[in-house]
Amino acid sequence: MEHINLDSLLRPHSWDEYIGQRDTKRAINVHLEASQARGAQPEHMLLYGPPGLGKTTLSLLIAQTVGGNLKSTSGPALEKVGDVASLLTNLSAGDILFVDEIHRLNKMIEEVLYPALERGVLDIMIGKGPSARTVQLDLPPFTLVAATTRIALLSAPLRARFSGGVYRLDPYSDDEMVQIIQRSADILSMDLESGAITTIVRAARATPRTANYLLKRVRDYAEVHKVGYTADTAKLALEMLGVDDRGLGKIDREYLKALSEKFSGGPTGIKTLAAALDEDEGTLEDVIEPYLMRLGFIERTSRGRMITDHGREHVE
Repeated sequence: MEHINLDSLLRPHSWDEYIGQRDTKRAINVHLEASQARGAQPEHMLLYGPPGLGKTTLSLLIAQTVGGNLKSTSGPALEKVGDVASLLTNLSAGDILFVDEIHRLNKMIEEVLYPALERGVLDIMIGKGPSARTVQLDLPPFTLVAATTRIALLSAPLRARFSGGVYRLDPYSDDEMVQIIQRSADILSMDLESGAITTIVRAARATPRTANYLLKRVRDYAEVHKVGYTADTAKLALEMLGVDDRGLGKIDREYLKALSEKFSGGPTGIKTLAAALDEDEGTLEDVIEPYLMRLGFIERTSRGRMITDHGREHVE
């Protein structure tokens, strides 16, 4: 059986195919074109925003535009200085190095990166004690494109090294989501009814990755049950996944119910909520709460989290 990576298939392969993020795309393209006109390597860039908005895709398009190879890794994968040294010394001139979740780098790794980003050299300490010495290795010209979902956790010195720009990726509008879903449906040869598109858009949390995930599950449901790609099919597929018409999953609804019923609507501290839900604080802050706030279902106050009237109505 032939293996097809659907995520790669649905990923945009050109700037024209990349829908949304107009200002960010324009700014990056201007920097890339100016660098190429000067015959210079593009400067290092930082992309930040919620998961699933297209940071990895942008790095692929940057590499494609520059004509260099894309080497990908993540902050948690770089545990030792040797990991960074091996990665950097194996780069070729013009390569794009993509580091996802860069806020999870430890301080020691950051210190090694500074001279690599600023001066294109790698300082390696050889030996220990009084006989220890530093060896400096020249690195080929490369561009670091880093991504993070929590820019506040990046140290100021590291943020300052991204002289090519710090770019925020915003949630997508409903019109942009319609275009993204229609494009993906065309690639998957799905004749989606407009009602099905609307249903997926409402549940997709303004995030292309989520939209494509839901679209694939609608396709699975339709094929197994031998039904058309209608609004009813989309609703039944979402019910199967435990996703409601606003894109809230089980943990989202449990969050709202806990805040509404256990804590009388709040205000409640994040530690208390995390303990009540048996969930990590970071997951609540980075994954659950941003969308609930965008819907107007909760508020963050100086005293804690509070549920709004809209939030109560949704879980009643």
